[in-house]
Amino acid sequence: MWTRCLVCSVLSAVTIPLTNITPELLADEGMWLFNNPPERLLKDKYQFQATQPWMEHLQRASVRFNSGGSGSFVSSRGLVLTNHHVGADALQKLSTAERDILKDGFLARSLAEEIRCVDLELNVLIGIEDVTERVNAAVPAGMEPSEASQARQAVMATIEQESLDQTGLRSDVVTLYQGGLYHLYRFKKYTDVRLVFAPEQDIAFFGGDPDNFEYPRFDLDFCLFRAYEDDQPVLPPHFLKWSVSGVADGDLVFVSGHPGRTSRQNTVSHLEFLRDRAFPFILNVLRRREVQLATFSERSRENARRAKDDLFGIANSRKARLGGLAGLQDPAVIGRKAAEEQKLRDAVAADPSLQAACGDPWADIDRTLRVWDEFYVTHQLLERGLAFNSQKFSIARTLVRMADEDAKPTAERLREYRASNRDSLLQQLLSDAPIYDDLETLGLADSLSLYAELVGMQEPLLQQVLAGKSPRQRAADLVNGSQLHNVELRKQLAGGAAAVAASPDPMILLARLVDAAARKVRTWYEEQVEEPQRQAYARLADVRFRLLGTDTYPDATFTLRLSVGVVKGFTDDQGQDVPAWTPIGGTYQRAAEHDHLPPFALPQSWLDRKDRLDLDTPFNFVCTNDIIGGNSGSPVVNRHGEFVGVIFDGNLPSLVWDFIFTEEQGRSVAVDSRAIVESLRKVYDANSLADELGK
Repeated sequence: MWTRCLVCSVLSAVTIPLTNITPELLADEGMWLFNNPPERLLKDKYQFQATQPWMEHLQRASVRFNSGGSGSFVSSRGLVLTNHHVGADALQKLSTAERDILKDGFLARSLAEEIRCVDLELNVLIGIEDVTERVNAAVPAGMEPSEASQARQAVMATIEQESLDQTGLRSDVVTLYQGGLYHLYRFKKYTDVRLVFAPEQDIAFFGGDPDNFEYPRFDLDFCLFRAYEDDQPVLPPHFLKWSVSGVADGDLVFVSGHPGRTSRQNTVSHLEFLRDRAFPFILNVLRRREVQLATFSERSRENARRAKDDLFGIANSRKARLGGLAGLQDPAVIGRKAAEEQKLRDAVAADPSLQAACGDPWADIDRTLRVWDEFYVTHQLLERGLAFNSQKFSIARTLVRMADEDAKPTAERLREYRASNRDSLLQQLLSDAPIYDDLETLGLADSLSLYAELVGMQEPLLQQVLAGKSPRQRAADLVNGSQLHNVELRKQLAGGAAAVAASPDPMILLARLVDAAARKVRTWYEEQVEEPQRQAYARLADVRFRLLGTDTYPDATFTLRLSVGVVKGFTDDQGQDVPAWTPIGGTYQRAAEHDHLPPFALPQSWLDRKDRLDLDTPFNFVCTNDIIGGNSGSPVVNRHGEFVGVIFDGNLPSLVWDFIFTEEQGRSVAVDSRAIVESLRKVYDANSLADELGK
């Protein structure tokens, strides 16, 4: 049920109006909560009212891909539309050496031909409940960080389990404003999801890495799945109607999706930690893996098929992180964040009662960063698993930890092993997606080598891990000796602690070997960094609530958000006006400019049917909507809630949006709804599928 946030309503009543610090949201900035939409912005700027029925309809029609990404119901028979690159994980797992669906595409011409995905989970947000008071009550002031961390996780797990028992819905307590509020999100979950249509990757990702995060673009980045229940297509009560006419330049549009994570509320010192410590570290890892996967792919066509989705993801992450790092290295960005922070500091210093209530959250956050810096690499290597880049190891760790955590009450378990998350965890654990030993060995060997580089070959735990062998030899022994690719074996091992304890599988033994050290650094992080940092940010959020009111939005949390914008071109760095749209015909021109060579080579289907297409049909467009990673696949809708496009990217100037929003050149990039229908009808002869959209 769509409801307004009660705590927000209460806090707004005690807002202290200080005009000297009131933030001016830049243009269409904001990833807004569905229970706290930007009513004033919509009314004052666009003369639009987002009514409760309008919001609820869009909420229930929006879909989260639990693998990472967004989508929407676009038919009364459960069709779900998302990006090709969001669906790529499922497409890769359905592909074989004989049938490369990711590369060659797929079309089911009947329900019987639709292929069930191996482990895909879709979530639809049904309702939101504010549980801030209950969570905070479990963590009274003055509690030691170690006790506070355990108490907070316990109450969150208890709330989730109670909700699951009462409603049968997936229930997640979501931390908002970095600890300022806690909301319980309830999701309808679909696990029988079947592939209906996917274009060839050459047109879905036309232009490849050179065009990634660029504009103009010419990508048919969409695919279609269908949700099932009881072996029948779902009949969703809410789905998006299809706009026949699309949108015009300057039209108001909305994006409803699941942005993954932003850091806009971070303090300046926290942003500097990301700039100087976290981003360089992860970029080093990404670059290593990209080179490794590219080399592996060049050895054979089958290697390229196996590594394609992983390589795409790594390259995409590398480019995104580089763009984000460039923003953090821009003095103008840090300067603006510093000026905003100083206004808050001055306001607190000028109000003794406020100062007494919040203390100095900035200093407290600084202390957590100094502690984090000391153990950052160890945490990344052991607990985050960057030293063990292997699907088999991830499976082994899950089995080992599940055996230990199942023996505890759900309130005392590690968060991902709580009872309310059990079904989703098992679906991933028991997936029959293929595991390729050659790719596994390659990744594990390199990550073990990274481990050795960072801690030194004499480090005691590393010596136990390597067992007297080189990283490459040890990786080969572990991967080839493990039988965890066998789903039936995993089912047996998931049966209890005794089965895991008795297992001779080398990956299980490795996971058991490193688990104590990994748990130790995890506990240290949760108690010495995460919990005190959360408390400090909660006080900082309270400062903002008191001074600025609640007409603000929290950082992204991979939960449903609404963003507002207009269809609008921009002026590039050379002073050239870039129009909002690209036409389908421009795709052929761009291919010819590059002599039809990869990644600008069009699929044969598009070459054969060029004469059938209306080349003036709008293909991709840009808008000012505020998005971030996770919004891929989000529907773009007009004032009437009709589907007019699907988000698939941002341009290069938008990569700084992780930390700060700017609209001068930053744009979201979408596939136009008209191009989707045009291609289905005239390239793929999928008229019945095109007819189903929006009906």
